[in-house]
Amino acid sequence: MSNLVILISIIFIGAGLMKEHNYQTETVLEKQDTQPKELGKVKWLRDINVATRQAGNENKPVFLLFQEVPGCATCRNYGQDVLSHPLIVEAIETYFVPLAIFNNKGGEDRKVMDYFQEPSWNNPVVRIIDDKRKNLIDRISGNYSVQGVAEAMIKVLKKQNIAVPAYLGLLQEEHSARAEGTETAYLSMYCFWSGEKKIADIEGVVETHAGFMNGREVVKVEFAPSIIQYKDLLKAAKTKSCASHVYTDNLNQQLSAEQVLGSEYASEKSGFRIDRETKYYLYKSSYRFLPMTPLQAVRANSLIGKGQSPNAIFSPRQLAALKYIQEHPRKKWKSAINENIIRAWESLVKNMV
Repeated sequence: MSNLVILISIIFIGAGLMKEHNYQTETVLEKQDTQPKELGKVKWLRDINVATRQAGNENKPVFLLFQEVPGCATCRNYGQDVLSHPLIVEAIETYFVPLAIFNNKGGEDRKVMDYFQEPSWNNPVVRIIDDKRKNLIDRISGNYSVQGVAEAMIKVLKKQNIAVPAYLGLLQEEHSARAEGTETAYLSMYCFWSGEKKIADIEGVVETHAGFMNGREVVKVEFAPSIIQYKDLLKAAKTKSCASHVYTDNLNQQLSAEQVLGSEYASEKSGFRIDRETKYYLYKSSYRFLPMTPLQAVRANSLIGKGQSPNAIFSPRQLAALKYIQEHPRKKWKSAINENIIRAWESLVKNMV
């Protein structure tokens, strides 16, 4: 097998079996074009006995999905939006033994449903169990989100004293912030490229974009008020020389800005125009071709701008993809900055073939 084929097999979510797994062919949905969309890109086992035996041999929990196949819109969306997210797929396949049980079928699927007392024709349910079929955490039901799956996996990893990989922690942090609700700030400074680099260090910042407003260089900042309040964000930005002027979104922001900076340095926001080289340091590196989450992009841009390697915040499959990109500079890679990670990942893989 060539190095190219090996690399593609490592990072191609939904194509083939991962080399490190010893799945039995007849119990795995092996081909992307035959796997139901409700199951996303994860490579699932379909036999609970095989799954629990493998879990015991590898000392891993079983990630047990009860899913309606073919299913309703909720089921399809769960497969396409959550179970196709490259980082969710990688975490499931790396730290767990994936097992899919169809909740609208008879036979062996029906026996597993009866054992766990799961209802038929239901929306997706996830259980994480050990090799004795014992629940390690409460079943996940009614939460059809990346956040729900990421939080569940992190709980189990912590319970088993396994270090949570940085990429999974950042994914959970970002999606939890958005689930709770984020706010936007517009901060003007002497250089928005330097501003993005510095603002990334403020705890609670989820996403940044460099751009223009009223002829000024501005960084648009999405942040989690559950972690840092607007006034405290301004104070932190001011100490970094990243808030010479602010543009406010509402009256509360205006009052806070006047208290922190003075009324002459705060005004109502107008149209924001993003700079074509937003996340400048990331943009000027080969990392720009690597699909990543918004929070990964914020952190990577800052680290690169400081002359530090951002590799620690990426997953092994992301780093494998980056290595291939760097070793094949003549290919026509597309910038993945600000692109949806699922679509960008699929585009990247197609360009590797």
